[in-house]
Amino acid sequence: MPHVVIKMYPGRTQEQKEKLAERITQALIETIGCQEKSISIAVEEVPPEDWDRYVYRPEILGKSDNLVKKPGY
Repeated sequence: MPHVVIKMYPGRTQEQKEKLAERITQALIETIGCQEKSISIAVEEVPPEDWDRYVYRPEILGKSDNLVKKPGY
């Protein structure tokens, strides 16, 4: 606990993904007080043409009550 899943368009390097994971890890440690060993982070790349069907509708519209940061689109 916690497990974070980041869904984004393809195109970032492995180095960028690792840096993102490091910063999210630090934010979790500082903000909710968890230990680094309990954090897991996954990156799922979703092509733009699939975003609406696989991310926007089920994860954003379908779970809007769970969103703590809503998109501006």
